[in-house]
Amino acid sequence: MNPALGSSENGTPRGITAIGIFLLFGTVMAFLAGITLVWRGTFLDRMWALNPRAYDELAPLGKPAGFLFLSLAVALILAGTGWLKRRQWGWRLAVAIIGTEVLGNFVNVFFGRVVQGLVGVTIAGALLLYITRPYVRATFAFKPKQIVHLKKP
Repeated sequence: MNPALGSSENGTPRGITAIGIFLLFGTVMAFLAGITLVWRGTFLDRMWALNPRAYDELAPLGKPAGFLFLSLAVALILAGTGWLKRRQWGWRLAVAIIGTEVLGNFVNVFFGRVVQGLVGVTIAGALLLYITRPYVRATFAFKPKQIVHLKKP
């Protein structure tokens, strides 16, 4: 691959590792959110000071929301691991997760959170556009095992 097309010297697109780290970071955030919603009253509750509006909306949903966040953490750790190992299923899972994020941000626009939704659509949309580029997708292409033909003696 040509470095001018966004690839490193070894032919791997430049953002591949960054996307994997992003997915793993998302795992940690979803896990922390899930833990604080399922088990309240821990020292981790203070993290909601960073986004009190989100806490005000999620707290009434309690444990069910917490378990959904924990499920999201599992999906993200799987996607991040598969992504970093260049597995096709990791790519597909990452596309599904980020595509869902794009749709969720469109819903935010529809429900009147226009700025928040448009910023989210822009960021998640850019990520989705990048990871679905042919040269990125090719990094995860299925590579069939070579068939070894045995010569007859």
